[in-house]
Amino acid sequence: MSTPTFAVAIMAAGKGTRLKSKRPKVLHEIGGKALLLHVIAAAKQVVRPGDIYVIVGHEADKVKSAVSAEGTHFVLQAEQRGTGHAIQQVKAFFAASDITPPDHLLVLSGDVPLIRPETITAIRDFHLAQDASMTILTAVPEDPTGYGRVIRREPGSSEALAIVEQKDLKPEQRDTPEINSGIYAFRTASLFTQLDKLNANNAQGELYLTDVASLLVGSGEKVVALEATGGVDEVLGANTIAEMMYLDEAMRMATARRLMAQGVTIFRPETCVIDSSVQVAADTVLEPFVQLLGNTVVGGDCRIRSYSVVQNSTIGERVILRNGCILDQATVANGAILGPYAHLRPESHIGEGAHVGNFVETKKVTLGKGSKANHLTYLGDAVIGSGTNIGAGVITCNYDGVNKHQTTIGDNVFIGSDNALVAPVTIGDGAITAAGSIITDNVPAGSLAIARSRQETKPGWADERRSRLKKN
Repeated sequence: MSTPTFAVAIMAAGKGTRLKSKRPKVLHEIGGKALLLHVIAAAKQVVRPGDIYVIVGHEADKVKSAVSAEGTHFVLQAEQRGTGHAIQQVKAFFAASDITPPDHLLVLSGDVPLIRPETITAIRDFHLAQDASMTILTAVPEDPTGYGRVIRREPGSSEALAIVEQKDLKPEQRDTPEINSGIYAFRTASLFTQLDKLNANNAQGELYLTDVASLLVGSGEKVVALEATGGVDEVLGANTIAEMMYLDEAMRMATARRLMAQGVTIFRPETCVIDSSVQVAADTVLEPFVQLLGNTVVGGDCRIRSYSVVQNSTIGERVILRNGCILDQATVANGAILGPYAHLRPESHIGEGAHVGNFVETKKVTLGKGSKANHLTYLGDAVIGSGTNIGAGVITCNYDGVNKHQTTIGDNVFIGSDNALVAPVTIGDGAITAAGSIITDNVPAGSLAIARSRQETKPGWADERRSRLKKN
């Protein structure tokens, strides 16, 4: 027998009215990433991207744009008339395309971001092992009030009879603890047969996918239920900002625990903001109130001190980030020391053992091995060699009001304090520029450049001036 084919449908068409937000619900972020992207990432570990069908509706173009790089299909639910109606659009999509429907269809919710690939795999495998037409993923929260309940055929049985909404529970069913997660596996042919039997005879006037369970049971087909093993949080959706922040906290703490299990020391992890995609190597120390965001990668034996914010950056080994450093799309090589209060803007590349100190800002800069810029300096659009010292208060004047220009500084150069380097300009290896200079011309290697007025000293002038002013 051939291996059964599986696809995943992700419901992401809803508006999320209770969020009170203009943004589509599934594009709100937790753990540094949109809710929908978390769900797609989990699904992609179980099926190919081409076997994932994202159902879009409200602000469909924005949702498609946000996840277009994931390689999924998109199914339009132009009018949102419920979960059953959403899957009807999937059926219509297959009918209108040359894509053969899969043997089985897993249905996920785009606002359930903590779902794990292991759980998706578990429901798939249980569904196949039970030879079921429908498998319902369930959970048992402390308080099931407000959730639809899964009614099993009898206690301990894997078979389910129906999913009953809270308001429709009979008195003898109200103590049922097991809730419907909204995540299912279906035999596609059985599902598609029942979809057209759905009706909107309910308070919301919508077509509910949950009604398929009782329709299948009534047709003599097997419906089973599987309790999620990853805890209730794994299957919770986010309907309000408060609920979303609860899930965000859960995800970030899970990330911190994962990193600590891999040998990373995190002081006061509840104060740190660490995105789920961040990677940190063993023996690195994160102090309280550190933020590591986006696709940041941090090597081993680093120390990142309090109030530093690192976004989409790569940090090598044995790097020290002193307090309050800000990095965005930067790379820092092994052994470098930054801060306190250094600001590395995009395309900053800090070399091995280099120093970037107090209130130094860089943008589109390469700072060579062992070079130093320790105080109150702006370096933009510059390439700086190895072993070079940039004095306090130096500015690369890279912008003429229309275009950006590059400053090139060689190896073992000494740039004096309070220099303004007017680009485009090149300073050769081993050159020295005097303090207070405005450098507008190239400086040859090994030269001294002085670009300031000659000092004139007038003995007694200050005393005479004060005396005159007092007489007046």
